[in-house]
Amino acid sequence: MQALMIHLPLVGVLLAAAVLATAIARSASATPVVYAICAVASAAGLAAALLSLTGGLSAAPLVLPLGLPWVGAHFRIDALAAFFLVVVNLGGTAASIYGLGYGHHEDAPHRVLPFFPAFLAGMNLVVMADDAFTFLLSWEFMSLASWALVLAHHREAANARAAYIYLLMASFGTMALLLAFGLLAGPGGEYAFASIREADRAPAIAALALVLMLVGAGSKAGLAPLHVWLPLAHPAAPSHVSALMSGVMTKVAIYGFIRVVFDLLGEPAWWSSVLLLALGGATAVLGILHAMMETDLKRLLAYSTIENIGVIFAGLGLSLAFEANGMGWAAALALVAALFHVFNHSLFKSLLFFGAGAVLTATGQRDMDRLGGLIHRMPATSLAFLVGCVAISALPPFNGFVSEWMIFQAILQSPNLPGWGLKIMVPAVGGLLALAAALAAACFVRAFGVVFLGRPRSTVAEQAQEVDHFSIAAMAFLAALCLLAGILPGFVIDSLAPITQALVGGSMPDQTGDAWLSIVPIAEGRSSYNGLLVFVFIAVSAWLAAYLVHRFASRELRRGPAWDCGFPEPSPATQYTGGSFAQPIRRVFGTMVFRARETVDMPPPGSTAPARHRVEMRDLVWDWLFAPIAGAVDFAAGHLNRLQFLTIRRYLSFVFLALITLLLVLALWT
Repeated sequence: MQALMIHLPLVGVLLAAAVLATAIARSASATPVVYAICAVASAAGLAAALLSLTGGLSAAPLVLPLGLPWVGAHFRIDALAAFFLVVVNLGGTAASIYGLGYGHHEDAPHRVLPFFPAFLAGMNLVVMADDAFTFLLSWEFMSLASWALVLAHHREAANARAAYIYLLMASFGTMALLLAFGLLAGPGGEYAFASIREADRAPAIAALALVLMLVGAGSKAGLAPLHVWLPLAHPAAPSHVSALMSGVMTKVAIYGFIRVVFDLLGEPAWWSSVLLLALGGATAVLGILHAMMETDLKRLLAYSTIENIGVIFAGLGLSLAFEANGMGWAAALALVAALFHVFNHSLFKSLLFFGAGAVLTATGQRDMDRLGGLIHRMPATSLAFLVGCVAISALPPFNGFVSEWMIFQAILQSPNLPGWGLKIMVPAVGGLLALAAALAAACFVRAFGVVFLGRPRSTVAEQAQEVDHFSIAAMAFLAALCLLAGILPGFVIDSLAPITQALVGGSMPDQTGDAWLSIVPIAEGRSSYNGLLVFVFIAVSAWLAAYLVHRFASRELRRGPAWDCGFPEPSPATQYTGGSFAQPIRRVFGTMVFRARETVDMPPPGSTAPARHRVEMRDLVWDWLFAPIAGAVDFAAGHLNRLQFLTIRRYLSFVFLALITLLLVLALWT
């Protein structure tokens, strides 16, 4: 059976759900009906995508008489598209189940419900598109639907500003993609991907198209320095939408980049890998440093997404470097690692945003310094959030460790590269990724400790209650997948083999046939990892330690005073805060990365004035890149505004001069 005959009707169901939501959005039954339809459609799409990935459904293309008259709308589901459809529909299923509970707490559900299924439909269409026109139309549809969701709580000024900046960056990215596909289509206007794939083009055209794709897809994914919209827009959206934007939409952008650069452009140039490696390493470190400084829980998670996008692009850069130098086996390893991290990040980042949404529902707070002690009041949420923190910190036996370990295994193959430039640069980027991984662990120790441990820092934290069963079920589902992908990674790796074979001409050895389900990236004599054995060892060790303690130690319950952080005053204010956790990192990196300044106002002895400690930090990317551009646009707009108040005589003079200029250009051109 043809895969598209299942997926396209499901997209139609999602679009119909968007129309239905528009009609019934203000009724009490709208929330369960719309989210239930989205959950069923996404689950069916997930099942079909898994069948397509394993070869159970036909990948034959389909052309519909839509779009441009001479092109039509081309759709196709190959192995790469099937894998990203798994990511999209798995995230859509979890977010829809979560929305069944979370949606009842929405202040204005009529602003969310019509655009949620439309957003899911747009992401599916982008992945299935097989021509430039359909791809761009679906991309813009996805962007506008997500923009409307970001703007759902528009009465808050910060949310309106976030939506405005997101719309500007999305338009800029779409323009870059439009130019890239225009170059790829050439003067003949061959917009179908099959024609673009077979065309011959000059190296300069291919290089320019690659840079434009990096700008267009990188801006949507959150690649530095085009990331400025992401920490604004993701926190502004409802939490299940934030999970989709951060865990899924950024992966759709990565799909677009892989589709063009690895599939349509042909043989890569060596310098393209250098560009991706540099941007990926810098993005990873910049993102996690910003996350370390944040006290807003959702902004912290958004900045963490930037870090993980950097890790993925570094993996893609490694794959291009190995492919350009004829090392297909190493290119396959790096590409599998990047794709595996795409899947992993979609799981644990969605889980963490669901946890943040549960905290927001229970307390109304995103400020970590006003939370604390929630592990006693929200035990299920705290356990699920802890799983997400461990997974994103790349600790075994969860899934984040496997993909990052594989990326470092690919980095260790850099001595086999022929060029000294890459031999030096790849280990340097590896050092940046190692720094980012260590900082990520510190960041999420801080996040979990400040939010869930200690004593409540506010009344709302003290009175918090566990969230609904739908939200808990969605979080438990993703937490279980994080564990399964970590202890049984060979099944995921083997499912990616058709993708790497098609894109880089190589694949990793079969993993599920190895003893005890170990994974062996290159050869068993070099390195191997067995997630199942690690999990069994951790579980047995923990059980044995608990048994020995209870068997040979006293069973009496002993209570002692809580650690007061060196202050005898029994107040929650004496606990460590998010700022105190981040202070050492800020003092090491803050001057260079954030231009951080600390000011302490200490009153003289005898004064009753309070002491004050202020910290000022700047986003240098915004100050140096986007603020000057915004200033130049405002300056130009202010001066051009005078053209609205000219007399008719001057307007006619301008028209006459424009006509003469165009005629001169035409004469010189011919």
